[in-house]
This record gives sequence, structure tokens and C-alpha cells, in this order.
Amino acid sequence: MSRKDRMSGNEAVAYAIRQVNPDVMPAFPITPSTEIPQMVSTYIANGEMDTEFIPVESEHSSMSATIGAEAAGARSMTATSSCGLAFMWEELLVAASNRLPLVLALVNRTLSGPININCDHSDGMGARDTGWIQIYAENNQEAYDNFIQAFPIAEDKRVHLPVMVCQDGFITSHAVENIEIEDDADVKDFVGEYHPEEFLLNPGKPVAVGPYAVSNYSMEAKYNQEQAMIRSKEVVKEIAVAFRDKFGRGFDLFEQYRMEDAEYVMLIMGSAAGTAKQAVDDLRNKGFAAGVLKLRLFRPFPAEEIAQALKGCKAVAIMDRCESYNGHGGPLASEVPAALYNAKVYTEAVSYVYGLAGRDFTVETAMGIFEELKEIAEGKRPVVQNKYVGLRSRGDQKG
Repeated sequence: MSRKDRMSGNEAVAYAIRQVNPDVMPAFPITPSTEIPQMVSTYIANGEMDTEFIPVESEHSSMSATIGAEAAGARSMTATSSCGLAFMWEELLVAASNRLPLVLALVNRTLSGPININCDHSDGMGARDTGWIQIYAENNQEAYDNFIQAFPIAEDKRVHLPVMVCQDGFITSHAVENIEIEDDADVKDFVGEYHPEEFLLNPGKPVAVGPYAVSNYSMEAKYNQEQAMIRSKEVVKEIAVAFRDKFGRGFDLFEQYRMEDAEYVMLIMGSAAGTAKQAVDDLRNKGFAAGVLKLRLFRPFPAEEIAQALKGCKAVAIMDRCESYNGHGGPLASEVPAALYNAKVYTEAVSYVYGLAGRDFTVETAMGIFEELKEIAEGKRPVVQNKYVGLRSRGDQKG
């Protein structure tokens, strides 16, 4: 049975980790994810879980140790942020290509430089092509719920891929919210036991993990990995339905907020979705047909489903909390228009970059973007792609 509590996002994820009780957790501290391994190690010291915690000398080592433990047959996970994720880049691809169903709690923080410790999505988005499933949370409740669902998704025989559970640094990781948490027994029942079919420490059945792949086989391995990623979309939906049936909360690939008759839509991920929803409520009170499509699953990218959800609207603002430095826009600004084009959905798509390195994104700002969409759709304003939101004017800049 659910009970109400107050927790930060980091506390919520650490509490979920205690309930899942993985076999092994190597970790190295980095702001703003440091609290997660700190809290887990406290649970272990207090005898509340029997996970083997491995303090390592770097984030590269933490992912290497997680890979080794998972390959040996142990349910394994780690946590990191920002430059820590960048430091384990090489190992991210190894984990995915070896089809290891481990889990990473990523507390999103901007990548340097310039040096900054605040939130954006440049770390997770930078790892978008490493072969990991990526799930993003709007708030502390979703951070908790998403983590509980991560291992059943990763370990499904149709998938066997690592999962990155993402939440916004400081905005959710350190802010305290009212959430519902579940009984330990119910969480353990939902997650289940891990029984790998192939693993290194299986007597009498030797296997090779991560061998050199010659050209005659390597491309087939990559194709199989991609097929697993495609299949994972249905598994994510199935697990979401099972979670909703058991605990009464949740949604699947994305959330549609007041989308039933929306003419102008903001497509967004993470904590800023709450800001966008408030803007929609305020605009709806004025008779403005606004809506929000909050993307939960970024990898695999639900292209067909997004296109269908946006089919009836006049214009959509595509909101990227990172920059791709391609002269065109962020990751979503590339993938969403491609999805619309392939589905022959001819909705006006306008790309925006917001919230870099913790820049504020307010309800007033979101309402202004909706007003711009309306003017664009009515031909009163030219389309400006890759527009930076909240950028200081040249006159305000010094030096």
C-alpha cells in the first residue's frame, strides 16, 4: 500500500535502490548525484540492504566495475552526473554492446565548459547514441517510479540493454516534494529476482564477454542491438501498464497534457514540463488552445507516436535543454521534425533552446513562446529556428 512522504529526488532514487536491493553498486561522487551513493552506503551500513558497495577511484572505474559485476551475473547499477558520465563514455558503449541490463541513475548537469554545475541535458543528450535506453523524469515522484521500472525493462529477454534513469540536477535532485512510496515487499514483487541466462561465473557453461569482433560479425551484432532497442519501446509500455495496474500511477512513452483539442503545443522533457503545464492552464483560462507533450522516453525515440500526437495541432515548440552545435538546433530539434516528415504530418515545428547551465525558465517565458507559435501559425511572425530563450541582450553583456 502506498504511503505519503517528503523526499528530494536523490532521496527518492536512493530509497528505490534500497527497495530493489541490487547485488552490486560501484560509485564515485560527483555533484549533484553524490547524495545517491552516500545514502545507499548508509542504508548498507545500517543493515537495511545487503548490496555490495564498491568505492572506486573514478567514474570510468565505476562503470567498468558495474559492467564486470553485471557480466558476472549480478544485478548491478551506479549513479553519476555531467563530467562523470563523460568520463565513462567509452564504457557506456561497452555496456550496451555487451547487452548488459544494468541501470544508471543520471542526475542531469551541464557539461563543461564553461565550468558550471547547474542543470541542463547536455550530459544525457551527449550519450544519446551510446545504445542506452533513456527515461526522463519531471519530478521526484517520477524519478522514484522510473527507477523501479528500470530493471524490469533492462532485464526483459526481448531487450537486455542498459537503462539510464534521468532527473534534473538540483531542480528535482535536491528539492523536497510530497511523493507516494510503496511497501518494500510490493516493490520487490514488481521488480522480481534476476536470473541471467548467460554470465561469466556460471560453472560448466563458459562464455566470452566483450571479445574482439571481426568485420564478418560486428555489423550483425550492431544490428541485433538496434533491434533490441526497437523492441524495448513495447516493453517500456508493458512495464508502464503493469506499474499503473499495481500502484495506480504513471504513463508510458510520453504524457499528453490538455492535448485533446490543442492547437499550439510545447514538446519538452524534464522538470520544465511542470512550468509549461502551468502556462497551459493560465492560457486555457483565456481561451487559448495550448497543450504540452512531455517526453518521458528519449531512447528509443517514439517517432511514430509523437507524430500522431501532434497531427492535429497548428504549431509545436520543440524545447531543447542542450545544444548540439550543429548550426541547426538541439537533438529534439532534429528528431521531432524528422518524425513529422516521415509520418507526413505537416505541422509547423519551431525549435527553441532554453535553460542551459541552469538559466531560469518561467511560466511567463513559456506563455510568450505559445503566443509566438500562434503568431507564426497566423503568418504574423517569421519562423526563427534554434532561438535561445532568455538570452541576455547584447546591451546587458559586459566585458
